[in-house]
Amino acid sequence: MNIMDFNVKKLAADAGTFLSRAVQFTEEKLGQAEKTELDAHLENLLSKAECTKIWTEKIMKQTEVLLQPNPNARIEEFVYEKLDRKAPSRINNPELLGQYMIDAGTEFGPGTAYGNALIKCGETQKRIGTADRELIQTSALNFLTPLRNFIEGDYKTIAKERKLLQNKRLDLDAAKTRLKKAKAAETRASQLNSARLEGDNIMVNFSYMLNFLHVKWLKIWAEEVTKSEQELRITQSEFDRQAEITRLLLEGISSTHAHHLRCLNDFVEAQMTYYAQCYQYMLDLQKQLGSFPSNYCNNNQTSVAPAPSASSNVIGSSALSSTSGLVITSPSNLIDLKECSGSRKARVLYDYDAANSSELSLLADEVITVFSVVGMDSDWLMGERGNQKGRVPITYLELLN
Repeated sequence: MNIMDFNVKKLAADAGTFLSRAVQFTEEKLGQAEKTELDAHLENLLSKAECTKIWTEKIMKQTEVLLQPNPNARIEEFVYEKLDRKAPSRINNPELLGQYMIDAGTEFGPGTAYGNALIKCGETQKRIGTADRELIQTSALNFLTPLRNFIEGDYKTIAKERKLLQNKRLDLDAAKTRLKKAKAAETRASQLNSARLEGDNIMVNFSYMLNFLHVKWLKIWAEEVTKSEQELRITQSEFDRQAEITRLLLEGISSTHAHHLRCLNDFVEAQMTYYAQCYQYMLDLQKQLGSFPSNYCNNNQTSVAPAPSASSNVIGSSALSSTSGLVITSPSNLIDLKECSGSRKARVLYDYDAANSSELSLLADEVITVFSVVGMDSDWLMGERGNQKGRVPITYLELLN
């Protein structure tokens, strides 16, 4: 029975506190009550925390879209994560494309130029798919997880303490309002019936009764003022304590920024490794495709030698990018190069990396000696630079007079 009484009293007290906060909040919105303002430093910390939360959520969501463009796959991974179960392994797009290319090349025949090229492209796409999988795993562990821990952990604690601070502030302002009203009522009570009535006995007796009630009323409001002042001291102490707790939590945002900066560096390094791997894979594939003899091509098609590539400026020690395009030499120059007899001088148009030991690496704008060899493929000449000698693609050369 005592426990039930205690629960009822606690419930009634909580209901009264909630109602008092609701009244204070409503009066503040209507401009009928004063509001205690937080100090500027605390307001700046609150604003910084809110800004950090908003942008962290946006960066985290867009990074997930970058790493996994398929929204259905993202939803599936989210469900498995909430169920605390490991998501099933799924083949990614580069791996699927690579498998299709390998199957097509096998069907066309590995001995054909097209079939062999498809197989090599498929193997490269699979390696890119593996690198993509490693990028996703590394980024999720070193970048997304810390961001998610902040949103679901640290910021939730900050939001909880911030809400508690708001409630303590409402309690403080409500206590100030009650004290103000109590003092105003005490002043009015002290002024009531201050003048003594004169007249017959009936009026005198009535005046005596009013004075008696007036004294009782003054005592009641004096007790109410004392109670309100005590309540104000308690709410002020609780508010100051909660403000200090909230401030200490908010000052940790700077440490969060420093931690997120380290995570960002890890993410950039993972991307840099991924793109460098992809570049190297494609560079190797380009060399392999460039080494294919052109006699596999149809007679009515123009033979195209390996595509030249121009590397962009390197940023850092690992950042690497390249642009490449197909170049078809004009027919007249092509015929001159094919039919040249003896040795001729030729200027190199583009950089070329030798695919094997039988070829000669070239640097743009250098001049080398070229000559034809009986039985050599029509798209290649023998190049000579000092003591170095090897095959060179004719589409990389400009015959000099």
